[in-house]
Amino acid sequence: MSSIQTQPDFIDVNGDRIAVRHRDGQSPGVVWLGGYRSDMLGTKAETLDAWAVTNGHAFTRHDYSGHGESGGAFADGTISLWLAQSLAVLRETTTGPQILVGSSMGAWIALRMVQALHEAGEGARVAGLLLLAPAPDFTVELMEPALTQAQKSDLETRGFIEEHSDYSPEPNIYTKALFDDGRANRVLVGLIDTHCPVHILQGMADPDVPHAHALKLVEHLPADDVTLSLIRDGDHRLSRPQDLAMMISALEGLVERASEHR
Repeated sequence: MSSIQTQPDFIDVNGDRIAVRHRDGQSPGVVWLGGYRSDMLGTKAETLDAWAVTNGHAFTRHDYSGHGESGGAFADGTISLWLAQSLAVLRETTTGPQILVGSSMGAWIALRMVQALHEAGEGARVAGLLLLAPAPDFTVELMEPALTQAQKSDLETRGFIEEHSDYSPEPNIYTKALFDDGRANRVLVGLIDTHCPVHILQGMADPDVPHAHALKLVEHLPADDVTLSLIRDGDHRLSRPQDLAMMISALEGLVERASEHR
């Protein structure tokens, strides 16, 4: 593909039209997994794309259903649904080992992808994980303990709750289906054996995902090959120039390690 990707391609995943942008290049490739209500044209994804162009690596990104340029209704989304779409994009669009870069909820998706790929005998497809402000199990671990009685009642009677968003004029919507499905996709319940190096970047000034959550994730990962970089004044977005530079540095470290093990 050319260095300018104006329009996405689309693949059908169980009836949902999923928008994908893929750039051919050398291995290992990089796969971007965005956060809740984010899209593939954000600052971090665009920074990764520019890096891929400069360094000649393959790069793949997509929008989950109900996000960005993809079809489907946002309110129908669950971790299981978005996981299935992400696996389909990986299998249909990429070849060879990939480094999964997951932001916030995308880190949860990335961890579930590793588990699913190993169960399917495809574990070698993942050469590394770069997790940015990771929010695995956020429905159970971060949201449910803070729900008010009124919100719990809304989940049961209306099937969803609305919450103010600092990142959009529209409120965030969280459905009962998302909470129920989140429990079925928990990863912080035992050892998460990724079989690959993991680098976590976490802001200590993150108002959405406390850095204690990243520390808890590390406890569930094997001690070897796990790096946690805490950014003292980093927020949830991690999109400042210095944050983006750290992201690229961490990625290059994972690429180097993957290349050494080929």
